[in-house]
Amino acid sequence: MKTKLIMSVLTIMFLTSFKSYAKPFVAKNTISKIDIYKAVEYKTILVDSLKIFYREAGETSKPTIILLHGFPSSSHMYRNLINELAHNYHVIAPDYPGFGQSSAPTPQQYQYTFDNLSITIEHFIDQLKITKTSFYIQDYGGPVGMRIVTRRPELIQSLIIQNSNAYVEGLGEVLKPLIAYVENPNAETEKAARFFLTLDATKWQYLTGAGAPEKIAPDSYSIDQYYLDRKGNDVIQLALFRDYGSNIVLYEKWHQYFAKYKPPMLVIWGKNDQFFYCCGSKCL
Repeated sequence: MKTKLIMSVLTIMFLTSFKSYAKPFVAKNTISKIDIYKAVEYKTILVDSLKIFYREAGETSKPTIILLHGFPSSSHMYRNLINELAHNYHVIAPDYPGFGQSSAPTPQQYQYTFDNLSITIEHFIDQLKITKTSFYIQDYGGPVGMRIVTRRPELIQSLIIQNSNAYVEGLGEVLKPLIAYVENPNAETEKAARFFLTLDATKWQYLTGAGAPEKIAPDSYSIDQYYLDRKGNDVIQLALFRDYGSNIVLYEKWHQYFAKYKPPMLVIWGKNDQFFYCCGSKCL
C-alpha cells in the first residue's frame, strides 16, 4: 500500500556510512575485490513445513541486509535494489507465505496474521543462521519486521524504513474502506476492500503520485496482479486486511523500542503516498 519508490542511492549512502562497513581506497585502474560479487540466486527453503522463496546475492562474509516487501508485491519489487547492494552486502529478500513464489496454504491450513508472518520470517532468518542484520522495511514489511525487531533487538544492525507507517498520524484517507472492513467485516465492507485486489488498484499504487509514470515498467504491476489473481489468494489477502488493526495497537510498543534502543535509521518516503502520509515519517 504505497507509492512504489525504491531510493537505492540513499540506501547505499546510509549503509556505507557505518565505519564497520568502510572500504579501503582502491587505486584507479585496479580491480577491486568489491567489484566481484555473488550474483542473484533464487532459492527455496522449508520453514515450518512451508516453502519460503527468497533471492540472495552478495558474499556471506559481508554485512547482511534483509529486504521485507510490501503489499501487493513480493521480493520481485527489490530486483533492482538487490543488484545495487550486492557489491558490498549480503542481500536476502524473502517472499512471505501467500506472496510471490512462497507456499500459499489456505487460511484453514495457515493463519494469515501479521504475527504469523513475522514468526515464519523470524524462523526463516534463524534457519539461514543470521545473527546480525539490517532490515529494509516497506509497507507490510514494517509490521512484519517490527515484530521481529521488538522480539530480537540484538539481531538488528540498522533499519531502513520506506513508506512503512508506525504512527496513527500517518494513516491516509485512502485507508478508510480497509479500516471499515477491519472494524466491521461484512458483505458491504468486504466489497469495498476487494477493490484493493484489482488491477486498477494495483496500477494506481504504482502510478498515482509518481513524478515520471512513463519510467515505471508495466511488468512491475502486472506481476503483482498475477499473484493476486491466483485462485484462493483473495481470501488470503482479505484475512490480512482484517488483521491490520493488530498493527496499530502495537505502535506504542514500537515507539518504545525506538526510544530505548535508538537503532541507526534511515527514513525515506514518497511524499505523494496517499496510504501513509509523509507526516508519519516525521514522527520517527
